[in-house]
Amino acid sequence: MSLYYFFFEEFLNNAIFYYALIVMFSYIFLTFLSAVEMKSYLRKNSYVDYKAILVSPHAPSVSILAPAYNEEASIIDNVRSLLSLHYSNFEVIIINDGSSDNSMAVLIEHFGLEKVKFALNEQIKTKPLRGIYKSKDPAFSRLTVVDKDNGGKSDALNMGINVSGKDLILCIDVDCIVEQDAILKMVKPFLDEGKRVIATGGVVRIANSCEVRDGRLISVNMPDKIIPRFQVLEYIRAFLMGRMAWSRLNGLLLISGAMGLFDKEIVIKVGGYNHNTVGEDMELVVRMRRYMHDQDLRYRVVYTPDPLCWTESPSSATILGRQRNRWTRGTMEVLWLHKDLFFNPRYGFLGLLSYPYWFFFEWLAPILEFVGLFCFIIMAIMGYINWEFSLILFSMVYFFAIMLSTIAVLFEEMSYQQYTKGSDLFRLLGMAVLEPIIYHPLTVYWAIRGNIDKLTGKTSWGTMTRTGFKTKIKQAA
Repeated sequence: MSLYYFFFEEFLNNAIFYYALIVMFSYIFLTFLSAVEMKSYLRKNSYVDYKAILVSPHAPSVSILAPAYNEEASIIDNVRSLLSLHYSNFEVIIINDGSSDNSMAVLIEHFGLEKVKFALNEQIKTKPLRGIYKSKDPAFSRLTVVDKDNGGKSDALNMGINVSGKDLILCIDVDCIVEQDAILKMVKPFLDEGKRVIATGGVVRIANSCEVRDGRLISVNMPDKIIPRFQVLEYIRAFLMGRMAWSRLNGLLLISGAMGLFDKEIVIKVGGYNHNTVGEDMELVVRMRRYMHDQDLRYRVVYTPDPLCWTESPSSATILGRQRNRWTRGTMEVLWLHKDLFFNPRYGFLGLLSYPYWFFFEWLAPILEFVGLFCFIIMAIMGYINWEFSLILFSMVYFFAIMLSTIAVLFEEMSYQQYTKGSDLFRLLGMAVLEPIIYHPLTVYWAIRGNIDKLTGKTSWGTMTRTGFKTKIKQAA
């Protein structure tokens, strides 16, 4: 029996060690690519005249699609913020997805809306339309409000696509705070890339504890609570060190659901958003990429490192756990729906690297980590542990995680430096030290719960309670 445990321990140690090495080298490679891409982007962007794009007749037209469900408290400020974005040719389409509060009533009253006749081109099947509203005030001529039966975010976005009349669609969460020049920066790749761009995304930042006035970000502050602080570090690392690299490789599989700009023609050709998955944003990008491969068309999915969108992150472990549970289930659904991509040379980089990376390092990693930790605890109880090797391995992983997060903070400081206070920098570095032992174990637990819930048939989004920005608003004198 002891010989069996000896061989099992050797196998477990070697498996964990080599898997950890592969993960580390992949992160180092992606970090290097991100640094190269960041330097290239900042250099090129320093010569860009966005005013020229603003007045250019060649700039593509944009439809902003914002689904809204029970947003009565903040819908007016959010809509006014969207209408004030700096761009010449755009429209704002708010899709009221069967709200049970007074969202529709306050929109009608504030913007002077009236129901209009509209020839709907139902290119994508959705829940029934109740009515389309336009403002009697010429100042709000860009605004269209769609009222429909409840069908979820994907169904609402599909309705918005049917109503939209522009070349590109900007899909956003209505409760996000969008930088005023966001459209200009997201449209730029559609104008200067050699290949056809089918989607662009940008950095999403954490707005907790920031000062907000009339739907605009006035000042950036580090979140007061520790859970959002961990997410600040996590978002910086994911966006600046992950998606930058995959953008350079043209291997992006995900454009954040909080804000993404898409080629409307391709979105319609692939059938719009899939309302049968909770990972609809990732699934759409993968389906669009597959379509371009199947049609043998050259294309790119581009990421811009500019902080374009600010969102309120969950401030409690319970709410954050629901979010990460849903993300895990969404990842599982997308990987299953497109399982034939797995090491499929027909799809080039998408099948040979992007999909396998998500399979092994995004979905499988927390499962292997959990199983490894469980086996370690059992073997430790039974006395079959090489403690010297285990301590070396744990120390290597711990300090590597700190190094990676520290480099992410360095990227932030060398690029857009949103957190300008010295105390904020030290707080981020403090989070880097604490994250591997406090926050990361929680994300592994939530991922495991997400896998279990998916396998047991859970399909709901889960309640995502937000505190809103009202407590942080300072009224103008």
